[in-house]
Amino acid sequence: MNTQFEHLLLRAEQLIGRIEAVLPQALTAPDWRASVAYRYRKRSSGHGVLEPVRHVGAMRLENLKEIEPQKERILRNTLQFVEGRPANNVLLTGARGTGKSSLIKACLNEYAARGLRLIEVDKADLTDLPDIVDVVSERPEKFIVFCDDLSFEDGEQGYKALKSILDGSVAATTANVLIYATSNRRHLLPEYMKENLSYKHTDDGEVHPGEVVEEKISLSERFGLWVSFYPFTQDEYLTIVAQWLQSFGVQSDAVAAARGQALVWALERGSRSGRVAYQFARDYAGQHASGA
Repeated sequence: MNTQFEHLLLRAEQLIGRIEAVLPQALTAPDWRASVAYRYRKRSSGHGVLEPVRHVGAMRLENLKEIEPQKERILRNTLQFVEGRPANNVLLTGARGTGKSSLIKACLNEYAARGLRLIEVDKADLTDLPDIVDVVSERPEKFIVFCDDLSFEDGEQGYKALKSILDGSVAATTANVLIYATSNRRHLLPEYMKENLSYKHTDDGEVHPGEVVEEKISLSERFGLWVSFYPFTQDEYLTIVAQWLQSFGVQSDAVAAARGQALVWALERGSRSGRVAYQFARDYAGQHASGA
Protein backbone atom coordinates (compact mmCIF):
# COMPACT_ATOMS: atom_id res chain seq x y z
CA MET A 1 0.00 0.00 0.00
CA ASN A 2 2.81 2.35 0.93
CA THR A 3 4.51 1.59 -2.36
CA GLN A 4 1.33 2.38 -4.32
CA PHE A 5 0.85 5.62 -2.37
CA GLU A 6 4.44 6.71 -2.99
CA HIS A 7 4.01 5.93 -6.69
CA LEU A 8 0.83 8.02 -6.88
CA LEU A 9 2.52 10.85 -5.00
CA LEU A 10 5.44 10.80 -7.43
CA ARG A 11 3.08 10.87 -10.43
CA ALA A 12 1.16 13.76 -8.88
CA GLU A 13 4.37 15.73 -8.34
CA GLN A 14 5.40 15.12 -11.95
CA LEU A 15 2.01 16.25 -13.19
CA ILE A 16 2.12 19.38 -11.07
CA GLY A 17 5.60 20.13 -12.41
CA ARG A 18 4.39 19.89 -16.00
CA ILE A 19 1.42 22.15 -15.30
CA GLU A 20 3.63 24.73 -13.60
CA ALA A 21 5.99 24.70 -16.59
CA VAL A 22 3.26 25.93 -18.94
CA LEU A 23 1.61 28.38 -16.56
CA PRO A 24 2.61 32.08 -16.73
CA GLN A 25 5.44 32.87 -14.34
CA ALA A 26 6.50 36.18 -12.88
CA LEU A 27 9.57 37.73 -14.41
CA THR A 28 12.55 37.24 -12.09
CA ALA A 29 15.51 39.56 -11.67
CA PRO A 30 18.79 38.57 -13.33
CA ASP A 31 22.23 38.83 -11.79
CA TRP A 32 22.65 42.60 -11.98
CA ARG A 33 26.41 42.22 -11.55
CA ALA A 34 26.74 40.19 -14.74
CA SER A 35 26.56 43.10 -17.20
CA VAL A 36 25.51 46.69 -17.82
CA ALA A 37 23.17 45.62 -20.66
CA TYR A 38 20.38 43.03 -20.83
CA ARG A 39 18.06 41.58 -23.45
CA TYR A 40 14.49 40.63 -22.73
CA ARG A 41 13.76 37.29 -24.38
CA LYS A 42 10.79 34.96 -24.53
CA ARG A 43 11.53 31.26 -24.09
CA SER A 44 9.69 28.62 -26.11
CA SER A 45 7.51 28.09 -23.06
CA GLY A 46 6.41 31.72 -23.25
CA HIS A 47 8.27 32.75 -20.09
CA GLY A 48 10.22 35.98 -20.27
CA VAL A 49 13.80 36.33 -19.00
CA LEU A 50 16.33 39.13 -18.76
CA GLU A 51 19.56 37.83 -20.27
CA PRO A 52 22.83 39.66 -19.52
CA VAL A 53 24.78 40.78 -22.58
CA ARG A 54 28.20 39.26 -22.02
CA HIS A 55 30.05 41.34 -24.61
CA VAL A 56 28.76 44.90 -24.77
CA GLY A 57 29.78 46.82 -27.91
CA ALA A 58 32.64 49.24 -27.35
CA MET A 59 31.03 52.17 -29.16
CA ARG A 60 32.28 55.53 -27.86
CA LEU A 61 30.96 59.04 -28.34
CA GLU A 62 34.16 60.15 -30.04
CA ASN A 63 33.60 57.49 -32.71
CA LEU A 64 30.41 59.21 -33.86
CA LYS A 65 31.01 62.09 -36.26
CA GLU A 66 28.82 64.64 -38.05
CA ILE A 67 25.91 64.27 -35.59
CA GLU A 68 27.03 66.80 -32.98
CA PRO A 69 23.62 68.49 -32.42
CA GLN A 70 21.90 65.12 -31.95
CA LYS A 71 24.70 63.91 -29.70
CA GLU A 72 24.44 67.00 -27.50
CA ARG A 73 20.68 66.61 -26.99
CA ILE A 74 20.81 62.89 -26.19
CA LEU A 75 23.79 63.30 -23.86
CA ARG A 76 22.14 66.14 -21.98
CA ASN A 77 18.92 64.18 -21.47
CA THR A 78 20.79 61.04 -20.42
CA LEU A 79 22.97 62.93 -17.95
CA GLN A 80 19.87 64.49 -16.38
CA PHE A 81 18.45 60.99 -16.01
CA VAL A 82 21.62 59.54 -14.49
CA GLU A 83 21.83 62.41 -12.00
CA GLY A 84 18.25 61.89 -10.88
CA ARG A 85 16.91 65.05 -12.49
CA PRO A 86 13.80 65.17 -14.70
CA ALA A 87 14.41 63.72 -18.17
CA ASN A 88 12.33 62.63 -21.14
CA ASN A 89 11.63 59.46 -23.06
CA VAL A 90 13.38 59.79 -26.42
CA LEU A 91 12.41 58.96 -30.01
CA LEU A 92 15.28 59.03 -32.50
CA THR A 93 14.05 59.09 -36.09
CA GLY A 94 15.49 59.54 -39.55
CA ALA A 95 17.70 58.05 -42.21
CA ARG A 96 19.05 54.56 -41.74
CA GLY A 97 22.68 54.09 -40.75
CA THR A 98 23.13 57.60 -39.38
CA GLY A 99 24.06 56.60 -35.83
CA LYS A 100 20.75 56.44 -33.95
CA SER A 101 21.35 53.08 -32.25
CA SER A 102 25.10 53.65 -31.95
CA LEU A 103 24.51 56.88 -30.05
CA ILE A 104 22.39 55.13 -27.43
CA LYS A 105 25.05 52.42 -27.00
CA ALA A 106 27.73 55.09 -26.69
CA CYS A 107 25.70 56.81 -23.96
CA LEU A 108 25.55 53.52 -22.09
CA ASN A 109 29.33 53.18 -22.19
CA GLU A 110 29.72 56.81 -21.16
CA TYR A 111 27.54 56.55 -18.05
CA ALA A 112 27.64 52.86 -17.09
CA ALA A 113 30.12 53.60 -14.31
CA ARG A 114 27.58 56.03 -12.85
CA GLY A 115 24.81 53.44 -12.71
CA LEU A 116 23.25 53.57 -16.18
CA ARG A 117 21.93 50.24 -17.48
CA LEU A 118 20.22 49.24 -20.72
CA ILE A 119 17.50 46.67 -21.41
CA GLU A 120 16.84 45.86 -25.07
CA VAL A 121 13.27 44.81 -25.84
CA ASP A 122 11.94 43.64 -29.21
CA LYS A 123 8.78 45.18 -30.58
CA ALA A 124 6.92 41.88 -30.24
CA ASP A 125 7.62 41.82 -26.48
CA LEU A 126 6.48 45.36 -25.64
CA THR A 127 3.32 43.96 -24.07
CA ASP A 128 5.58 42.75 -21.23
CA LEU A 129 6.93 46.22 -20.46
CA PRO A 130 4.96 46.51 -17.18
CA ASP A 131 6.64 43.32 -15.92
CA ILE A 132 10.07 44.67 -16.77
CA VAL A 133 9.33 47.95 -15.02
CA ASP A 134 8.19 46.07 -11.91
CA VAL A 135 11.46 44.10 -11.75
CA VAL A 136 13.71 47.17 -11.94
CA SER A 137 11.57 49.67 -10.03
CA GLU A 138 13.31 49.15 -6.70
CA ARG A 139 16.85 49.05 -8.10
CA PRO A 140 19.28 51.95 -7.46
CA GLU A 141 20.47 51.96 -11.09
CA LYS A 142 18.92 53.98 -13.92
CA PHE A 143 17.49 51.85 -16.75
CA ILE A 144 17.02 52.75 -20.39
CA VAL A 145 14.53 50.41 -22.07
CA PHE A 146 15.80 50.36 -25.65
CA CYS A 147 13.54 49.53 -28.62
CA ASP A 148 15.52 49.48 -31.86
CA ASP A 149 14.07 49.99 -35.34
CA LEU A 150 10.59 50.47 -33.95
CA SER A 151 7.54 50.61 -36.20
CA PHE A 152 4.05 49.18 -36.07
CA GLU A 153 1.35 48.00 -38.37
CA ASP A 154 -2.26 48.87 -37.64
CA GLY A 155 -3.73 46.90 -34.73
CA GLU A 156 -0.50 45.51 -33.25
CA GLN A 157 -0.70 44.87 -29.51
CA GLY A 158 2.73 46.33 -28.79
CA TYR A 159 1.53 49.72 -30.04
CA LYS A 160 -1.09 50.10 -27.31
CA ALA A 161 1.22 48.64 -24.66
CA LEU A 162 3.93 51.19 -25.42
CA LYS A 163 1.41 54.01 -25.62
CA SER A 164 0.05 53.04 -22.21
CA ILE A 165 3.43 52.82 -20.50
CA LEU A 166 4.63 56.13 -21.94
CA ASP A 167 1.62 58.09 -20.77
CA GLY A 168 -1.84 57.56 -19.46
CA SER A 169 -1.49 54.21 -17.69
CA VAL A 170 -2.60 53.79 -14.09
CA ALA A 171 0.68 51.93 -13.48
CA ALA A 172 3.14 54.66 -14.48
CA THR A 173 6.82 54.08 -15.12
CA THR A 174 9.14 54.68 -12.20
CA ALA A 175 11.72 57.43 -11.88
CA ASN A 176 14.56 55.05 -12.74
CA VAL A 177 13.17 53.98 -16.15
CA LEU A 178 13.17 55.79 -19.49
CA ILE A 179 12.33 54.50 -22.95
CA TYR A 180 14.64 55.25 -25.87
CA ALA A 181 13.41 54.12 -29.30
CA THR A 182 14.79 54.41 -32.82
CA SER A 183 12.68 54.38 -35.95
CA ASN A 184 12.75 55.27 -39.62
CA ARG A 185 9.13 56.46 -39.23
CA ARG A 186 8.47 59.66 -37.38
CA HIS A 187 4.98 58.57 -36.33
CA LEU A 188 5.87 54.85 -35.95
CA LEU A 189 2.89 53.77 -38.08
CA PRO A 190 2.46 53.55 -41.88
CA GLU A 191 0.95 56.68 -43.39
CA TYR A 192 -1.19 56.67 -46.52
CA MET A 193 -2.06 59.38 -49.03
CA LYS A 194 -5.80 58.88 -48.50
CA GLU A 195 -5.42 59.91 -44.85
CA ASN A 196 -4.68 63.46 -45.98
CA LEU A 197 -8.33 63.67 -47.04
CA SER A 198 -9.37 63.48 -43.39
CA TYR A 199 -7.91 66.90 -42.60
CA LYS A 200 -10.51 69.57 -41.91
CA HIS A 201 -10.19 73.25 -42.80
CA THR A 202 -12.00 75.76 -40.62
CA ASP A 203 -13.33 79.14 -41.75
CA ASP A 204 -10.46 80.97 -40.05
CA GLY A 205 -7.87 78.99 -42.02
CA GLU A 206 -6.83 76.48 -39.38
CA VAL A 207 -6.10 72.88 -40.38
CA HIS A 208 -7.17 70.00 -38.09
CA PRO A 209 -6.14 66.39 -38.69
CA GLY A 210 -8.79 63.67 -38.72
CA GLU A 211 -9.12 60.91 -36.13
CA VAL A 212 -6.94 58.43 -38.04
CA VAL A 213 -4.08 60.91 -38.30
CA GLU A 214 -4.50 61.98 -34.68
CA GLU A 215 -4.20 58.37 -33.55
CA LYS A 216 -0.99 57.87 -35.52
CA ILE A 217 0.54 61.03 -34.12
CA SER A 218 -0.51 60.26 -30.54
CA LEU A 219 2.17 57.62 -29.85
CA SER A 220 5.16 59.62 -31.04
CA GLU A 221 3.87 62.67 -29.14
CA ARG A 222 4.23 60.72 -25.90
CA PHE A 223 8.01 60.79 -26.32
CA GLY A 224 9.10 64.01 -24.67
CA LEU A 225 12.21 64.41 -26.82
CA TRP A 226 12.34 63.94 -30.59
CA VAL A 227 15.75 63.84 -32.23
CA SER A 228 15.96 63.71 -36.02
CA PHE A 229 18.86 62.33 -38.09
CA TYR A 230 19.50 63.22 -41.72
CA PRO A 231 21.37 61.68 -44.67
CA PHE A 232 25.04 62.64 -44.82
CA THR A 233 26.55 64.80 -47.52
CA GLN A 234 29.54 63.51 -49.46
CA ASP A 235 31.99 65.50 -47.33
CA GLU A 236 30.36 64.31 -44.09
CA TYR A 237 30.50 60.72 -45.33
CA LEU A 238 34.22 61.03 -46.15
CA THR A 239 34.88 62.55 -42.72
CA ILE A 240 33.25 59.51 -41.09
CA VAL A 241 35.24 57.16 -43.33
CA ALA A 242 38.48 58.88 -42.31
CA GLN A 243 37.60 58.67 -38.62
CA TRP A 244 36.92 54.94 -38.80
CA LEU A 245 40.06 54.27 -40.86
CA GLN A 246 42.16 56.11 -38.29
CA SER A 247 40.51 54.14 -35.49
CA PHE A 248 41.58 50.93 -37.29
CA GLY A 249 45.18 52.17 -37.38
CA VAL A 250 45.36 53.14 -41.08
CA GLN A 251 48.08 55.72 -41.76
CA SER A 252 47.19 59.25 -42.90
CA ASP A 253 48.49 58.85 -46.46
CA ALA A 254 46.48 55.65 -46.89
CA VAL A 255 43.38 57.38 -45.49
CA ALA A 256 43.69 60.13 -48.11
CA ALA A 257 44.20 57.55 -50.85
CA ALA A 258 41.04 55.72 -49.82
CA ARG A 259 38.66 58.60 -50.66
CA GLY A 260 37.94 57.48 -54.20
CA GLN A 261 37.33 53.88 -53.19
CA ALA A 262 35.07 55.04 -50.37
CA LEU A 263 32.91 57.00 -52.83
CA VAL A 264 32.66 54.02 -55.18
CA TRP A 265 31.71 51.81 -52.22
CA ALA A 266 28.91 54.23 -51.28
CA LEU A 267 27.72 54.44 -54.88
CA GLU A 268 27.48 50.65 -55.10
CA ARG A 269 25.53 50.53 -51.83
CA GLY A 270 23.25 53.39 -52.80
CA SER A 271 23.90 55.15 -49.50
CA ARG A 272 26.39 57.46 -47.79
CA SER A 273 25.35 56.45 -44.29
CA GLY A 274 27.59 56.08 -41.28
CA ARG A 275 27.01 52.33 -41.40
CA VAL A 276 28.26 52.16 -44.98
CA ALA A 277 31.31 54.25 -44.00
CA TYR A 278 32.09 51.83 -41.16
CA GLN A 279 31.71 48.80 -43.42
CA PHE A 280 34.03 50.31 -46.03
CA ALA A 281 36.60 51.19 -43.37
CA ARG A 282 36.64 47.62 -42.07
CA ASP A 283 37.10 46.26 -45.58
CA TYR A 284 39.82 48.74 -46.50
CA ALA A 285 41.64 48.46 -43.19
CA GLY A 286 41.60 44.68 -43.46
CA GLN A 287 43.12 44.79 -46.92
CA HIS A 288 45.67 47.43 -45.92
CA ALA A 289 46.75 45.46 -42.87
CA SER A 290 47.23 42.30 -44.92
CA GLY A 291 49.20 44.11 -47.59
CA ALA A 292 46.53 43.40 -50.19
